[in-house]
Amino acid sequence: MSTHAPNEARVIPLRPHTSPPGSGGATRAPQRPAAAPQTPAPREPLWRDLVGDVLRRERLAQERTLKDVAESARISMPYLSELERGRKEASSEVLAAAAQALGLGLADLLSLAQGELARHARSRVGRGRTSPTAQYDGLCLAA
Repeated sequence: MSTHAPNEARVIPLRPHTSPPGSGGATRAPQRPAAAPQTPAPREPLWRDLVGDVLRRERLAQERTLKDVAESARISMPYLSELERGRKEASSEVLAAAAQALGLGLADLLSLAQGELARHARSRVGRGRTSPTAQYDGLCLAA
């Protein structure tokens, strides 16, 4: 039977207890100060989330239903819903069909998603994080 509380971890020292010379007793090794808890870095957005957000935003701006856009794109309504929620990675063919159903070209869809990614990168730089692509923020990627 254990003598420690059920929700507490038992610590097993990796180094034996040492005693200062001449003290004759065992003392604990000095403990390092606990590091301040670090807040985790914000998660990078996934491309599928960005593309899904653009698809949903464009569909809602046009006041169209999932069913209408899915039929026009010739993809299933549940699949389009999963794309919009960022649950599925779509092929370029499916993305092109969804974009076309919304009156966009594939380049338009990807450009809008890239803009979202650039905004996210700029917001990270603003919070003190640097981005390896920060030097490209002012460049136009469209031909």
